[in-house]
Amino acid sequence: MADALADGDLAQPARRTRRDGSRPSLRWILVHMVEEYSRHNGHADLIRESIDGRTGE
Repeated sequence: MADALADGDLAQPARRTRRDGSRPSLRWILVHMVEEYSRHNGHADLIRESIDGRTGE
């Protein structure tokens, strides 16, 4: 990953393959990680709001 970031080429395929045999790009992996992180933060915020009743900004 560090080599890909140093070269600036996130379009290259990942080293590992998916179960279906395809290889996602490093860009797809990074975007997917950001989406999942955001989703989990949203879930945690909903849980916190249900506990203390305060809403976020």
